[in-house]
Amino acid sequence: MSMTILTVDDSRTMRDMLKLALGEAGYRVVQAEDGVHGLEVLKGETPRVIITDINMPRLDGFGFIEQVRAEPAYRGIPILVLTTESDAAKKDRARRAGATGWIVKPFHPDKLIEAIRRVAA
Repeated sequence: MSMTILTVDDSRTMRDMLKLALGEAGYRVVQAEDGVHGLEVLKGETPRVIITDINMPRLDGFGFIEQVRAEPAYRGIPILVLTTESDAAKKDRARRAGATGWIVKPFHPDKLIEAIRRVAA
């Protein structure tokens, strides 16, 4: 059975790129368009890793991470932030919210897969 990864990003292009890269690496990908949708998807899925953007409508990545971490059932799921942001203060805020790692867009598929393997191990 392949490992499930939840991707949360408001950009259709980014979701498509992630689905392609992760699918080719053998992962099962479930997608959400923003943090609110991501929380809805989590009710029916138990991903091994979550990849989330920061800048999204309705519920941004920080709020999404905080809400995921507030649920005991999801506390152990690694969360990778995938964003155009590279600001140290934002990285620190994401870490405090409960993010496991930070990847700056545009991402390199091999580096992303490597990061997933590292946090899922």
